[in-house]
Amino acid sequence: MLEFDALTKGFGDKKVLRGLSFQVRPGELYGFCGANGAGKTTAMRIALGMLAADTGEVRFEGRPVDSAGRRLIGYMPEERGLYGKMRPRDQLVYFARLSGMGAREAKARADEWIERLGVKMGPKDVLDKLSLGNQQKELIAALIHRPGVLILDEPFSGLDPVASDAMAQALTEFTRDGVPVVFSSHQLDLVERLCDRVGIVRDGALVAEGTVEELRGRTTRRLEIALEGAPAGWASAVAGTRVVEARHNRYTLEVEEQVPVREILSAAQTHGDIVHFAWRESSLTEIFREAVTA
Repeated sequence: MLEFDALTKGFGDKKVLRGLSFQVRPGELYGFCGANGAGKTTAMRIALGMLAADTGEVRFEGRPVDSAGRRLIGYMPEERGLYGKMRPRDQLVYFARLSGMGAREAKARADEWIERLGVKMGPKDVLDKLSLGNQQKELIAALIHRPGVLILDEPFSGLDPVASDAMAQALTEFTRDGVPVVFSSHQLDLVERLCDRVGIVRDGALVAEGTVEELRGRTTRRLEIALEGAPAGWASAVAGTRVVEARHNRYTLEVEEQVPVREILSAAQTHGDIVHFAWRESSLTEIFREAVTA
């Protein structure tokens, strides 16, 4: 298990982390979400030893992560850090060797992952000549040494759908082997589709956490209603609700917890013929928006 325990971090008068705590279980894909500047990258850098926490610690398998423990981590930074004038395969072999892998195995693993993730390049191409998407397939550098933990900062940024699917499959294979995987992303549709649990951070503290279904259960209830023959604006008069979207004859209402649905149904029936009446599941984007603006 990977644990971020009560991390605090400040830069001068600016507090970036405020007691941030969360856990990533073995074999779990954990989506770490927050607005720009919320503290996600700072927390990841503390785990890698690139920054020191003011208080708190990061643990793996119950022990504080030290220099030896960091050798077990595969890390992909948001600011990509491979060498632009070096051939990608040579770099991947180099990083694998730094992690203790033999030369023959490092070359075989590099070729395997280059093929699997579809990196298209000529034998003499340097990194600067590759497309943005191919540059970001440097995820291979984080995977090549068979890490026991994966920490990935915006790994899907700039990838086309085919490359995103290949990356998602690779991450899923690691979780099947019991590897805890945490990644940050602004692509909340991907997080919703892939992750076992999601943590949402605001101003350096965790403000919501759970499966997407669990998070949906804590958000404001929304009801979709479509009527034929109803006067415009009828929904604004329904007690205990607020109109959040209105398109032609279809309305989405936020419903207060104590309001019985039958009362809303009865009110709707007095205004027209019901075509559609159903709860609407909140998307992760809506859940995120509600959590970071509350």
